[in-house]
Amino acid sequence: MGTDAAEGRARNADIRAAGAQTGTEQAGKRTADAADSSAAGAAGNPAEDSVDRHIARWTGKVPFDVPTEAVITRIQLLAKHVSHGKERALAETGLQAFEFETMHRLASRGAPWRAPSAELAAELLLSPAGMTGRLDTLEKSGLVRRLRAAADRRRVDVELTAEGHRRWTEAMRWRGIAEAEMIEPLDDAERAALAALLKRMLLSVETR
Repeated sequence: MGTDAAEGRARNADIRAAGAQTGTEQAGKRTADAADSSAAGAAGNPAEDSVDRHIARWTGKVPFDVPTEAVITRIQLLAKHVSHGKERALAETGLQAFEFETMHRLASRGAPWRAPSAELAAELLLSPAGMTGRLDTLEKSGLVRRLRAAADRRRVDVELTAEGHRRWTEAMRWRGIAEAEMIEPLDDAERAALAALLKRMLLSVETR
């Protein structure tokens, strides 16, 4: 009986020792995991983003393919951030969206940043009356000027003024800042790889 009790105490001691060792190993693993997570965060790769939380929230509630949901939702959120960047550019330069849009069309033609009014209206999907109202506003602000075409006096050309081109350039500079901030975490190779993948996706949609 005494021998059995001694053996029992010995077994219990072994179990406690094994448990202590396991607990130490688990604690060490948790510490290592936490260190890995911290290192990932320090490297600019946070362990969880809003899409991870979105997927966790909906998993089991509605059928969806997780990789597809992760890609599409992140594209949607990044597109929103691009939109916010455009809004910031307008706010910094004091332009309205329709002003920038019209000036952007003119600037795309190169110096002297000029286009026929009717052609511009077609590109912007505006009626003649709508185009006239828009140009009235831009002209009063000193951003564009209207000119009679030398070859056809019935045709009205629209041209960016020096001030209009300066304001457009400034808005583009602010857009560039916002876009650079978004893509900053990626190195050159990653940017090229991402651009190639997105191109494959876009071509698939555009050529259907």
